[in-house]
Amino acid sequence: MKINNIKILALSFLLTCTAYSQDKVWSLQECVNHALENNISVLQAQNTLLSNEQDIISSKGSFLPSVNGSLGHSLSLGNAEVFPGQFVDRTSNSTNIGIGANQTIFNGFRLTNLYKQSQLNLETNKLELSRIKDDISLNVVNAYLNILFNKENLETAKAQYEFTKKQLERVKELVDAGVQPRANIYDSEATLSRDLQSVTVAENSYELSLLTLSQLLQVDFNGFDVEVIEIDNPTAELMYDDVTPILNYAIENRSEIKVAEKNIEQSVLSTEISKSGFYPSVTAGYSFGSNAFYTNLFDTEDTFLNQLNDQKAHSFRLSVNIPIFSGFQNKTAVAKSKIQEENAKLSLDQTKLTLESNIQRAFTDAKSAFRAYDAAKASLESQELAFNNSKERYDIGAMNAFDLEQSRLALVNAQASLINAKYDFVFKTKVLDFYLGKPITQ
Repeated sequence: MKINNIKILALSFLLTCTAYSQDKVWSLQECVNHALENNISVLQAQNTLLSNEQDIISSKGSFLPSVNGSLGHSLSLGNAEVFPGQFVDRTSNSTNIGIGANQTIFNGFRLTNLYKQSQLNLETNKLELSRIKDDISLNVVNAYLNILFNKENLETAKAQYEFTKKQLERVKELVDAGVQPRANIYDSEATLSRDLQSVTVAENSYELSLLTLSQLLQVDFNGFDVEVIEIDNPTAELMYDDVTPILNYAIENRSEIKVAEKNIEQSVLSTEISKSGFYPSVTAGYSFGSNAFYTNLFDTEDTFLNQLNDQKAHSFRLSVNIPIFSGFQNKTAVAKSKIQEENAKLSLDQTKLTLESNIQRAFTDAKSAFRAYDAAKASLESQELAFNNSKERYDIGAMNAFDLEQSRLALVNAQASLINAKYDFVFKTKVLDFYLGKPITQ
């Protein structure tokens, strides 16, 4: 009965694997490219850039004069006092036509600084978009490596299952030959069941990691699969000897540092814009227009077009507005802007400290991961020798099934530890590559 149950479980597992379709196999570069092209955060940041470009056009237009045309007509009906105490029923029409232009000549360099600020906004948001893309790329690489990690775990679990199945056949032969007791068959069947369960758990982990990446890419999970990259056994050559070059490069080139520096420039410009409130503003204007007026009381009025022609006039204006007292509004605006300057400088310092801390931690983690990998590799070699020795002793009857199972579990744990240590080290070296500006998809 136990053997039949095992066969049913194995058949179900194989059918599940076969039913899993692989309509498209994604490479790491394709995953990263797709994420960068379709991620909602990236699309929103790109729309922000389009809005910034429109702000630049708008700020440029502020240097140009504003031109407005006007056309108006009014109709008045009812009694009107023509002479003192004398009212008549009058209908009057009045038409006004004009065009005017206004130009700001000087406003404390406010327009110039607003134009510079709009350019800085565009530059800052471009850097922010670059930072978002970097983070997304790193997340995709992490999710991709997690799939490879789970896939290798799955293959190890399958191999262990196949080994245990062969071991069960060997135990049956030994029992039939009278070398081992029949109880060993039951122990081997129980071990095979546990190994099949381990395969199922590994399969679930593998599919969950595929689901995670598909959701990150915002693609359909059905038929989603990734290209297998052969991850060579890590060597000390992948490890950086010194963290200083990474720190220096990151401080000079990382987007978050440049964004913080741009924010300082923004705050300085905001202070200059606030100071414009202390300066006088000079504006000039010009208008040209005419009007026509006629009522029902007189029949000697000139024609509508003649009135417009005879009454056309030009008007020129020049005005100077000198601020004297604004209820401390200008003073407080400048003071608050200077405080923002100091905060922006502090934010840059904090960003540098955070970046340095992250890199130092990543460097330390990578060194620890490599040491863990070395230890796991040595442990696996020892466990393989120990298990082979235990298997030989078991075959000749010098070791019982329980001790053999303990030796086998130690080997399985050593294999899992090595796989985990390998991928952990590879990812952490990718993090260092990321901070050093190297392609992380290679």
